[in-house]
Amino acid sequence: MKKVLQNKKSLKGETEILGDKSISHRAIILGSIAEGTTIIKGILKADDCISTINCFKNLGIKIVEYDSTVIIYGNGLYGLKKPNNTLYVGNSGTTIRLMTGILVNQRFSSKITGDVSILKRPMERIIQPLTLMGANIDSNNNFAPLKIKGTSNILNSITYEMPISSAQVKSSILLSSLYAKGVTNIIEKFKSRNHTEIMLKYFGGNIKITNNIIQSSNVKTLKAKEIEIFGDISSACFIIVGALITPNSHIIIKNVGVNPTRIGFLDILLKMGAYIKFLNIRNINGEEVSDIEVKSSKLKAYNIFGNIIPRMIDEIPLFVLVASLSDGISIVKDAQELKFKESNRIKTVVTEFNKIGCDITETFDGFIINGNRKLIGNECYSHNDHRIAMCIVIASLVCDEPIVLNDYECIKISFPNFFEVLENLII
Repeated sequence: MKKVLQNKKSLKGETEILGDKSISHRAIILGSIAEGTTIIKGILKADDCISTINCFKNLGIKIVEYDSTVIIYGNGLYGLKKPNNTLYVGNSGTTIRLMTGILVNQRFSSKITGDVSILKRPMERIIQPLTLMGANIDSNNNFAPLKIKGTSNILNSITYEMPISSAQVKSSILLSSLYAKGVTNIIEKFKSRNHTEIMLKYFGGNIKITNNIIQSSNVKTLKAKEIEIFGDISSACFIIVGALITPNSHIIIKNVGVNPTRIGFLDILLKMGAYIKFLNIRNINGEEVSDIEVKSSKLKAYNIFGNIIPRMIDEIPLFVLVASLSDGISIVKDAQELKFKESNRIKTVVTEFNKIGCDITETFDGFIINGNRKLIGNECYSHNDHRIAMCIVIASLVCDEPIVLNDYECIKISFPNFFEVLENLII
């Protein structure tokens, strides 16, 4: 379907963002393998998280849903049951990669797959470390579907140096380590988002972190918990950018997660000259939460590379948009991980953003972005990538001509009420 996007003037007022997607996934997963009743409040009911819920229902877990509250009756580490059919994760890379870390330790065999996008996303990055632990995984040349052979043996711990910082790969290994003999060591070049480590500790996992080394050893049981999920910073960033680039804007977004491993983009925006204030900072279930105030700002170019990249990997397309509207030339390096997202985000960003007046050159691991661009109308495609689609919507706020966006429905994968939140702030 197509949506015609018109220029808007300013964003003003207060709003809230639906629950954090990354934390919602992990709460469902850990609640399902814990013992007892886990109550999750504020869960994100987007397509990706619904896929995780459905997979665990198919694995024999009783899950009761009430609007934004979910109650999970966990059966323990070995309480999953053989599914009657192939587990289907839809578009969710988090679901397939994290669940595989658990399924390789079960006594039954299973098969897991997803939509067309998932079938194109590389799975070698989890197959390799899990195989080193003793897992038996069949794949389609290192792509899904994955056939996982059950085992009655206890897998081995490993020391694994991550080739690329990836929270999904790290989390898959950590979940498998709950079952494995001894202590598993994961060495990261740069810190990636650490929600799994935080939540594992909360549920009773044996986790020790020293600099960029994570140690995890097996447990007899995880204990069910009550979890409150706050607003998703990755979703909030789209609204933040909307306020920064439109004139005379002033907004406050309430109750947003500001985990230091997730706010790299905000750190960069501040260095570019953005007016962003963190208000009422507090701690919920081991995670930092804040209200965020944003005002229209004149921004300057900035280069990003190295250890900042994992802290803002989902927001890099937004950074490219902001850089296109800022003073000067910006460069993105060390971001080759973008090639393995819902789309190849290096190619899709260059293709679609240049259509609307940006001046972006593709490099092997990022972009060169010429700033001070005036955006123009055109017909664009989401490539069924929710973050590309939302970037184009935000770009339309400062475009004098309409932008026609094809296949915008993919936005519901992570931010189901995106248009409602945006429209309620527009004046």
